[in-house]
Amino acid sequence: MTKLNRVYLAGPFFSDQQKQRLDQIQNLLEQNDTIGDIFRPGKDEYTDAQFGSFEWQTAVFKHDINNINISDIVVAELDYKLEEQLSEPDSGTAWECGYAFANNVPVIGVRFDKEPPLNLMLAGSLTAFFNGQKSIDQLKDYDFNVLMTRYEDINVF
Repeated sequence: MTKLNRVYLAGPFFSDQQKQRLDQIQNLLEQNDTIGDIFRPGKDEYTDAQFGSFEWQTAVFKHDINNINISDIVVAELDYKLEEQLSEPDSGTAWECGYAFANNVPVIGVRFDKEPPLNLMLAGSLTAFFNGQKSIDQLKDYDFNVLMTRYEDINVF
């Protein structure tokens, strides 16, 4: 029987374009027979307190951390504001990757803009990396039970 892995899908979700990239990744993951539940921060928001309040911040932070802790894998969309030609990863996403790595949760990187360099520390924390649309399309066939290391030829800084 194939194990179905729980995924924490990290990435910025502050614009329609960012949400569309996450939707595309989620769609590919849902086609993968080694993937079960997918948690996306920003969905099922905490509504018992005003957005931005200390209570809201604390609840959302702890909820997201708890979901990294109970996930088998973090899949991280590493582009940020491509529509503004800003491709360095979102700082929250980079933090989630570091937290997952430190807690032995494998991190899979996904980047649509394959040209700019990637920070060495972030690149070094990735178990597998899907760089560019043709590569990203392979998410639906990647074996998340085996977690084969997957490199891409990229520049790092």
